[in-house]
Amino acid sequence: MSDDRDEDLQSTLARLRLEHRELDTEISALEAVTPVDQIRLTRLKKQKLKLKDMIAAIEDGDLPDIIA
Repeated sequence: MSDDRDEDLQSTLARLRLEHRELDTEISALEAVTPVDQIRLTRLKKQKLKLKDMIAAIEDGDLPDIIA
């Protein structure tokens, strides 16, 4: 059962990382255009940050708790 959960988490992480990279590319392309659509740029950056937070939360959950 744990193996299925690990595979699901790895699959989810891979998907989130891909979306994060795609947003980074889209943001870079949007910033290169003049004039810059600030509203769209802000939304994309917020979405990218949300993905980063989701990735970090999953990764932190994978690490065992270490009690010193």
